[in-house]
Amino acid sequence: MLNGRWLEVDIGQQVLTLWQYRQPIKRYLISSALKGSGQQKNSQQTPLGKHLVRAKIGDNQPLNCVFKARRPTGELYSESLAQCYPNRDWILTRILWLSGCEKGFNRLGQVDTMQRYIYIHGTPDSEPMGVARSHGCIRMRNCDIIELFDAVAVGTPVTIHL
Repeated sequence: MLNGRWLEVDIGQQVLTLWQYRQPIKRYLISSALKGSGQQKNSQQTPLGKHLVRAKIGDNQPLNCVFKARRPTGELYSESLAQCYPNRDWILTRILWLSGCEKGFNRLGQVDTMQRYIYIHGTPDSEPMGVARSHGCIRMRNCDIIELFDAVAVGTPVTIHL
């Protein structure tokens, strides 16, 4: 654990908790996969198990910055932009890219969390939190993902469970 910090994602409660040693520091409502939990590639499910933050993307980008393929597009999310792209899965503000730690369960082959591009990321404020609605990632409010992004380091452990 870096600085004693780690993240716990409770899919059943739709809550992400930032821990420092044995003390919860902050709890955030999240939105995990609409299709439930699972490790398989192309399943659009949120993977379970032990992970770590492999990369932090978006430091110093503006609130509502739009990302595509982990790069800022230069756009800022707005309702009018959303109307132009009604089927886009919006990845906004910051990205914490996850990597599985359990070989054969969430790492390597057809179950590799990192190769599935599973992130903790910002989403439009109009999207509900506390309800499973994502395509596999863990969505957060933009102000919350900025706070979490600043509180964790690359290598921070992440446990995802039901």
